Amino acid sequence: MERAKVVKEEIVEQNTPFLAVYVESKNSCLIMLSEKEDRMGTLAVAVPKPDNVLGPVTSSVLLGNRHVVSARMFAEYVAVKKGKIALVSVYLDKVSELEAQAFFTRLLEKVLRTESRKEAEKI
Repeated sequence: MERAKVVKEEIVEQNTPFLAVYVESKNSCLIMLSEKEDRMGTLAVAVPKPDNVLGPVTSSVLLGNRHVVSARMFAEYVAVKKGKIALVSVYLDKVSELEAQAFFTRLLEKVLRTESRKEAEKI
């Protein structure tokens, strides 16, 4: 039986740490993106479309209202990229949502590269 994969990554921008905790199971991914410390923030879910269905990914905000755009955007991105249900939480303290999107994009790519590298090492 295969257990969930867990990846923790961090980048520093403007002297501020931006953190990611990524948990991937067989049918889903959960990612917490946060500023300064690991915290739950605005939470969105995205469900990928089956291969034979046209149209965009379906997403919805489950919790919070401060960073709705980023949470949905990253959830949709991960759902498409991984082909799994994606839950993404975005927590920001001082940095603006728009500014943080660039940082979180780089951080998310780093997380997905690390996860792919770990997967390749198993083979």
